[in-house]
Amino acid sequence: MNKETIKKEENNTSLRLSKRNLYFIAAGLVVVIIGFVLMAVGPDSGLHNFEPDIFSTRRVIVAPLIVFIGYVSILFAIWYKPKKSEDKHK
Repeated sequence: MNKETIKKEENNTSLRLSKRNLYFIAAGLVVVIIGFVLMAVGPDSGLHNFEPDIFSTRRVIVAPLIVFIGYVSILFAIWYKPKKSEDKHK
């Protein structure tokens, strides 16, 4: 290999995902973590007591929906392909 091809290869090595993609992924991870926290926080049923709050709407419907939205946003962030003009300016 000559020096010109090595320099071209060095210039072509960049992240496949742009900064915007990484921000979307980070936001999706935060949403997923919030969903899991909503599922976990609250009184727990023990061996000798039963807490009906484990079947609350927040734990059974809302939190899993938030987690699902977080995962979908992460997939969107991975698949999102920025326009060429956005890459040139960054």
